Amino acid sequence: MKCVIGVDLGGTNVRAQAVAESGELIGERFENPSNAQSGIEPVVQACALTIGQVAASCGVEIGAVGMAVPGHIDDKAGLVKWAPNFGQVVDGVFRYWQDVPLKRPLEERTGHKIVLGNDANAAALGEYKFGTGKNSAKCLVMLTLGTGIGGGVVFAPEAMFGNASGPLLMLGGNLGGGELGHTILQMNGLDSTGGAYGSLEAYCQRDAIIRRAQHRINRGRKSLINDLVEGDWSKITPKTISLAAEQGDGLAIEVWREFGQFLGMATGSLINIFAPDVLAIGGQVSKAGDWFMPYLIDEARNIAAPTIFRDTKIQLADQVENAGILGGAAMAIESIR
Repeated sequence: MKCVIGVDLGGTNVRAQAVAESGELIGERFENPSNAQSGIEPVVQACALTIGQVAASCGVEIGAVGMAVPGHIDDKAGLVKWAPNFGQVVDGVFRYWQDVPLKRPLEERTGHKIVLGNDANAAALGEYKFGTGKNSAKCLVMLTLGTGIGGGVVFAPEAMFGNASGPLLMLGGNLGGGELGHTILQMNGLDSTGGAYGSLEAYCQRDAIIRRAQHRINRGRKSLINDLVEGDWSKITPKTISLAAEQGDGLAIEVWREFGQFLGMATGSLINIFAPDVLAIGGQVSKAGDWFMPYLIDEARNIAAPTIFRDTKIQLADQVENAGILGGAAMAIESIR
């Protein structure tokens, strides 16, 4: 039996596990600190250690290792071209990664073929193969909701004009495409950590949700959220807001309604552009889907062309907790076919 290793490289930890071609997780999952802000060498060491632990424990032949990495990735060149959350402080200034070689050092240390990909793009491919796409969707668009907003688009050959084989993960001309979270909702609108004013990320990233709740409470609105955090508004999280909504808290429900409407605006536009048969909503914030999905769908319906909207299934992603690992595994599987 041959399998692959899926690796989820994050700003805090690096996680990895062996994965069968069917998407079945095999053996033990290993996790270590990623040392993201300690320089290049400590990150390479952490990844090599974690990959080695999985390979030694799974008891099967490893075909390849796929790594989901946040940032602009060029797998052919083996480079992380840009990763704003990885780097180190030099002369008092944080210098983020630019054109950092990651593939070759890891191949030399692990002895395995390494495939690199953007984490959100990888998650979309994993969701296509092992989740809502059922490895058969004509086009899957995925949004990942968390600290920021990531995205990815996967096509089947029949969704393309011309000769193609698939599935086809859209990367763009310089391999940095699929940044759906940078879609602009309002010119000169809110700022975001992504650096674009008025983007989807500015209105729907995790901290934007929290700020909406804090703003309303600060203006004297009564809410169970305040009780749940014992008056410490810095402790408000999307989960706190959901817990309050479950108890019928009007302010919490209002926050999720507004969030869903903004997300639906972007979703409607993405449906018009890509005409997906599956549009999956993933990431940790998607766990609050019961509260925002109806508003998202209503708003998307108002924006998308009716005949395209009719054929789009908007749903929560199947793979949330394992998105990075399965995404990395999906890339590895495709690379050895």
